Amino acid sequence: MSVNSNTKPTNDAVILVAALFAVYVIWGSTYLAIRVAVEDGFAPLTMSAIRFLVAGGLMYGWLRVRGGQAPSRQQWINAIMIGALMMVGGVGLVTVAEDAGIGSGVAATAIAAVPLWAAVWSRLFGEGTTVREAAGIAVGFVGVAILATAGDLAVSALGAVLILISPVLWALGSVWSKRLDLPDGAMATATEMLTGGVLLAVLAPVFGERFDGSPQLASWLALGYLILFGSMIAFSAYMYLLRNVRPALATSYAYVNPAVAVLLGVSLGNETVSFRSVLALPIILVGVGLIAQGRRLPLRQR
Repeated sequence: MSVNSNTKPTNDAVILVAALFAVYVIWGSTYLAIRVAVEDGFAPLTMSAIRFLVAGGLMYGWLRVRGGQAPSRQQWINAIMIGALMMVGGVGLVTVAEDAGIGSGVAATAIAAVPLWAAVWSRLFGEGTTVREAAGIAVGFVGVAILATAGDLAVSALGAVLILISPVLWALGSVWSKRLDLPDGAMATATEMLTGGVLLAVLAPVFGERFDGSPQLASWLALGYLILFGSMIAFSAYMYLLRNVRPALATSYAYVNPAVAVLLGVSLGNETVSFRSVLALPIILVGVGLIAQGRRLPLRQR
């Protein structure tokens, strides 16, 4: 009895550490993997389409084989809308921005603003705002403004616009998804990736992309990493955290991903980061931290 009772907490702790590693390090490393994938031959929308079609298809098939219920027609429609916002508008735009020359560390710094935009969208959807949340939004947007004027974004006007719009759309999809009828658990992620992948596959030729089958080996390896680790493993780990730990811990990846991405981009990707980008990151994260703790000081009750 004592062996079994001691083993379960130990196993739970190992799973928790592994899940946190996945959302901290793996998600943080995907920005560099995206850059490698598009730098060595894949067109950005085409690469994203393959990534989400394969990852979503494998997850969907695995869940159905394990007895998961097929989504209803309305759930598929809702998944299309969320997939368009998050997979196309969120990840797809980041991929195009990096293909246009935006560094992986700068991209991750911009995406760190997702909780700020989520707070704004939640407010527009009618949720109350607290003093600390309002302060966090204000501080965070100071960081976003500094990042928007950073020299790193001057390399590509298109990339700069896309990397600043991307977190807005991802945050809208995240907030809106809570108000829509979607499948339970991992099935929601699978359907969103599948529908997002289909939309990306449709958009790729519209924007002149063609798959010529000649990406370099590094690009294929990066795509495989994004499919297996960045999509299937990290998303599953995130779902585990949402079910088993406090939301503040589950979403704490927003604090860590930018630092991981900047470190990998500079050390492995030979990227340079301007002083303004370095300054913007901690300011944005302070804003995110205030929002995460914001429920303690109510500004308005509803």
